[in-house]
Amino acid sequence: MTHTPFKRLLLTGAAGGLGKVLRERLKGFTEVLRLSDISPIEPASTAQEEIVQCDLADKTAVHDLVAGVDAIIHFGGVSTEHAFEDILGPNICGVFHIYEAARKHGVKRIIFASSNHVIGFYRQDERIDAHSQRRPDSYYGLSKCYGEDVASFYFDRYGIETVSLRIGSSFPEPANRRMLSTWLSYDDLTHLIERSLFTPDVGHTVVYGASANREVWWDNRHAAHLGFQPKDCSEQFRAQVEKQPAPAADDPNRVYQGGAFVAAGPFD
Repeated sequence: MTHTPFKRLLLTGAAGGLGKVLRERLKGFTEVLRLSDISPIEPASTAQEEIVQCDLADKTAVHDLVAGVDAIIHFGGVSTEHAFEDILGPNICGVFHIYEAARKHGVKRIIFASSNHVIGFYRQDERIDAHSQRRPDSYYGLSKCYGEDVASFYFDRYGIETVSLRIGSSFPEPANRRMLSTWLSYDDLTHLIERSLFTPDVGHTVVYGASANREVWWDNRHAAHLGFQPKDCSEQFRAQVEKQPAPAADDPNRVYQGGAFVAAGPFD
């Protein structure tokens, strides 16, 4: 599938686990890839890359970061459960700053890395879709709910389109039984981002990010217009994963879609 590349894409969270994966994979979608994180980033390897260190909690810095970009792939922020005070700056203030900067600079497409943890308190024997009520499992999940609401508001008010990716578990391979359902391969993640960038008229679309696994909890019918068709499947790892001791019947990793996040904390 060929597209006219963007002139400049911004990837936040470029020093993180998925940011490092996407750094090379996004280059085919853009003439220039601007990479940003609060943490140090490996120096630019080609003239196609721009490196900008930025604290998402700093409104002025984010405004400068977004200048001159055509679309934003927002993967920046705290990516695991922490005390609310740790999440507030990067995940809540940060996403607001990104959208405000997009409004001021005329950016009309954002890919927001949301999370399965916005619905983590559903049980693993339930099947849900993007219209199911959110049931966040953590302070982290709450921050992603906020991000989805910001995306909805900025589309309704300002016409900024967003695809919110409720990412499952994107790693080289699933680490446990829960991830046999939530696993998203790197190739399928890249395909999902491609469809989210180039599909016209997405409004605010919520899509679950999981590969074509045998046992799925998430129905993507409301995101069918994206044309996301995952190719990979976690079955190749099942025998290896099932050598692990089975979790107890009441273990959150066995009961809830959000796994251990439902029991993390409190942090006082």
